Amino acid sequence: MMGPMITAIVHIDTDASMIPEVAERVAELPEVSEVYSVTGEIDLIAMVRVHEHEHLADVIADAISKVDGVLRTQTYIAFRTYSRHDLDAAFALGTD
Repeated sequence: MMGPMITAIVHIDTDASMIPEVAERVAELPEVSEVYSVTGEIDLIAMVRVHEHEHLADVIADAISKVDGVLRTQTYIAFRTYSRHDLDAAFALGTD
């Protein structure tokens, strides 16, 4: 039986001339659910979902980091998810 999914948010700095190509290659990885090009200090954000922490190293260090054009990555592990649905439900409590 699989455990709960582990979500990692990966900030990716790229060679500026290769942003679209890097985004496409990262998005092709099966563990990557979305890749966003963003404004600010970094070029791309990838959402990575795996079943085991050990698998994060395979995906981030061995796959994303080795994509041609990736200069560096910074990874954030999500502890808890707050979706709009969850927040709406929480704020609706006791508001009859």
